[in-house]
Amino acid sequence: MNQNLTIAIAGASGFIGRALQHFLIENTTHKLVCLSRRDKSNSDTDRVEWRQCDLFSMKDIEAGLKDCDFGIYLVHSMLPSARLTQGDFQDFDLVISDNFARAAQRNNLKRILYLGGIIPDRQVLSPHLASRLEVEETLRASEIPMTSLRAGLVIGPNGSSFRILRNLVERLPVLVCPAWTRTKTCPVYIGDVVRAFEYAIRHEETADKIIDLAGDDILTYKRMMELLALKLDKRRIFIPAPFFSPSLSRLWVRLITGAPKDLVYPLVESLKSEMLPHRDRTLPLDTQSYENMLELALKKEKMNKAPRAFAYTGRSNDKNVRSIQRIPTPNGTKAKEIVDYYFHWIPRFFFPWLKVEVTDTEIFFRFWGIKRPLLLLHYSKERSNNRRQLFYVGDSILGSDVGRGRLEFRDTIDDKSTIAAIHEFKPKLPWYIYKYTQAIIHLWVMKAFAKAVHRKFNRVQR
Repeated sequence: MNQNLTIAIAGASGFIGRALQHFLIENTTHKLVCLSRRDKSNSDTDRVEWRQCDLFSMKDIEAGLKDCDFGIYLVHSMLPSARLTQGDFQDFDLVISDNFARAAQRNNLKRILYLGGIIPDRQVLSPHLASRLEVEETLRASEIPMTSLRAGLVIGPNGSSFRILRNLVERLPVLVCPAWTRTKTCPVYIGDVVRAFEYAIRHEETADKIIDLAGDDILTYKRMMELLALKLDKRRIFIPAPFFSPSLSRLWVRLITGAPKDLVYPLVESLKSEMLPHRDRTLPLDTQSYENMLELALKKEKMNKAPRAFAYTGRSNDKNVRSIQRIPTPNGTKAKEIVDYYFHWIPRFFFPWLKVEVTDTEIFFRFWGIKRPLLLLHYSKERSNNRRQLFYVGDSILGSDVGRGRLEFRDTIDDKSTIAAIHEFKPKLPWYIYKYTQAIIHLWVMKAFAKAVHRKFNRVQR
């Protein structure tokens, strides 16, 4: 494929996204559309356009992918995206990948390229790797041709994985090595990763293929740290510790490296899996040995600059709330049915204190005897259908109509689940009162509702 393309990159400001931008600008004539939550339009050039895009917003992603040919998906949602977040990172990943898949389909993209993790054979996957695979399957469900690139540990200057290894080796004269440090992996250099993307863009035969990215060497994590210590000219003692639990490992890695908990915990869980490439899935490209990777990374590493994943928490100064819960969909039940049941179920759940009034355009939640609504939702007819129901938050006792606060129920593209989500909600209560009352009650209610959905719709379908 030699013609000039317009390529959208979701995750463009991350470690791999920045490297990919630079490589494609220097080695191709394609135009890049970089999607970012922040407005970076002042960084636009002739061939790079930044579009402000909240990946949790279907409307934003649809606009972000407009007039694009390819979409590259490099997003991980392990870090918080609001001042208060409720839900598992797997569900956050599911929502944004589902948004991207639908937007790609509506914009008729020619292809999606995705970077996930190498999936071990015949092993129980960690939550992190299971989420990476689920994202891949969600993007593939869009029916847009897709190239799946899979990698283990990506080594490169100012990358979070490399900085974690380096900080462990530099800061600990004695390294206690839990069982996971004897797990084998095949690291790959960041330069080889971006060259693989360019190759996949150029070769149409990579569509609907799975490609494993790997360097020249298979090593244990312990051996990787030993070789890094030699490169840094550090004398280190490595002590095996089979009794070291995953919980202690997570705490140890977090405290020593300075990496945030939301990044470290899922990653450490996945280290017990051997992420080894299938050699029949690799590309005909030259790759780096691990020792060459270290030399290149150490030469370019800026130690006075923390990796973005270390420094950026995603927390907003605004009092925004994001809460996402996954409801397994019984027997093909659609979001519209689940929403209708929700508005019928919740006043019964809180009987006799709460009543719900539903009109064509608004939903009022009221305490008995109080005229002003406890919560007000405006129904968005133009953005809703049988598989997605969208409501914007109005001004009420508990909610503010400032911003884009919204509630949505929507089926995932593969029809396996319905997602119930609150996005950009701004509470009226003082923050700490909200956090320890309304927020906790909401989570409790949604868990109870998920059980009620299971009972109701499984029974109906029998």
